[in-house]
Amino acid sequence: MLGARDPERLGRFWADLLGWELFVDDETWCRVRPGADRPGLSIQLEALHVPPAWPAGEGEQQMQMHLDVQVDDVAAAVRRALELGATLEEHQPQEDVRVLRDPEGHPFCLFVD
Repeated sequence: MLGARDPERLGRFWADLLGWELFVDDETWCRVRPGADRPGLSIQLEALHVPPAWPAGEGEQQMQMHLDVQVDDVAAAVRRALELGATLEEHQPQEDVRVLRDPEGHPFCLFVD
């Protein structure tokens, strides 16, 4: 579950990035799944959503979760994510992983296993 000021916009981002389907229930809720009967990611309206600081310092909004997305090619996946509206974090703690933020500011990682 991700909170978002604009759930449908964020749902479209994740659906496009993952190649999944977007199911919009209403303006407050949507789901992204690889198929109608498969587990996926839900996104709900959170009108006061504040993106976390990362890495967070004392007194800053803490990250409460992040998604790790396994990809075949990190560089290609980063390019695609940026085209879809993600931003690349300046701080990159690992050589073979890229930390980005989705359009609502949730951190996520792209990696090759």
